[in-house]
Amino acid sequence: IGMGDPGWSPHGSPPTLSTLTLLLLLCGHAHSQCKILRCNAEYVSSTLSLRGGGAEAGGRGGAVGSGGLCRALRSYALCTRRTARTCRGDLAFHSAVHGIEDLMIQHNCSRQGPTAPPPPRGPALPGSGPVRSSGPPAPDPCDYEGQFSRLHGRPPGFLHCASFGDPHVRSFHHHFHTCRVQGAWPLLDNDFLFVQATSSPVASGANATATRKLTIIFKNMQECIDQKVYQAEVDNLPAAFEDGSINGGHRPGGSSLSIRTANPGNHVEIRAAYIGTTIIIRQSAGQLSFSIKVAEDVARAFSAEQDLQLCVGGCPPSQRLSRSDRSRRGAINIDTAKQLCKEGLPVEDAYFHSCVFDVLISGDPNFTMAAQAALEDARAFLPDLEKLHLFPSDAGVPLSSGTLLASLMSGLFVLWLCIQ
Repeated sequence: IGMGDPGWSPHGSPPTLSTLTLLLLLCGHAHSQCKILRCNAEYVSSTLSLRGGGAEAGGRGGAVGSGGLCRALRSYALCTRRTARTCRGDLAFHSAVHGIEDLMIQHNCSRQGPTAPPPPRGPALPGSGPVRSSGPPAPDPCDYEGQFSRLHGRPPGFLHCASFGDPHVRSFHHHFHTCRVQGAWPLLDNDFLFVQATSSPVASGANATATRKLTIIFKNMQECIDQKVYQAEVDNLPAAFEDGSINGGHRPGGSSLSIRTANPGNHVEIRAAYIGTTIIIRQSAGQLSFSIKVAEDVARAFSAEQDLQLCVGGCPPSQRLSRSDRSRRGAINIDTAKQLCKEGLPVEDAYFHSCVFDVLISGDPNFTMAAQAALEDARAFLPDLEKLHLFPSDAGVPLSSGTLLASLMSGLFVLWLCIQ
């Protein structure tokens, strides 16, 4: 939905019928208007007799599409289509749609064909309440990672984005931009999460800006959390949401959203297990830094109207600064800035060059801490550490992951930086 990247496509082994059934029965966080729970219950009811792996377990062993499971899956797919409009943005709904597609491929089911008869009504029909059986315990509907693993047979994919310093943005696609972006700009804007950074010039007349305020909205999700808002400003980094709470509220899954601080006033961590997300906010040198690890399915859940997101597309071209746009604001020269940054950033990658840029333009040695912390967060959050160090190219195009050639080019870049 708007990403246009082949890497977004789910892949892996198709789920088994038993794991899908367990998940579908207990995905209790659907929106109140969304009828996905009814679709789940009707599907489970129509497949109860197939769990023993009988002759009609699928299209195999008979005509394609004639198996009981294929009929049930076609009925299930029809039910999800009918409720699609009211289920937009619901993780249970999207998981069910992906699960149906996987199972239809696995069992060689055609999309056209007979459907299952309506399930009988009565106390024997599995509904949205707890299912009592001797099987495994019910999965937590507010544990995104657990649900995804049960459905797809593998852990979910994650993405990382960060904003720090003057500010420098590392996007989900590993592009690294130094941005002007004065005022309020969205870092993320999807169906589950909204993050806005508000920036102002680092000094009067300067092109470069620094983030002074961050606003994060965790959108309401039934069964899991009430809507929660977190706001941080320079010199005011609270260890609680705006309403004074430190979790998602009084709903059954309220503990799936939590906030804590290891260094009061300087470092806050917010965990949103119900959407597979962790956020770190830091303060240093009079600016705020933002770092996130988020599940792919959550990051891509946005519409065409929500396409302006710095974490998705990086900074718009009109808002990008080149390193030649810097102007020194203090007594620190480039050699001193490089020496200061080198102490904590021995690899001359994008974090190192961002550090040099920040120290030069601000004249504040404390700006080295922003880049160091951003690299530390990336090391913890990136699923692929081969992409940890990013290096600028000689052509000024978006940064790519490091290679031997890129390392050599970074040395040339430092030389170029010195003679500007």
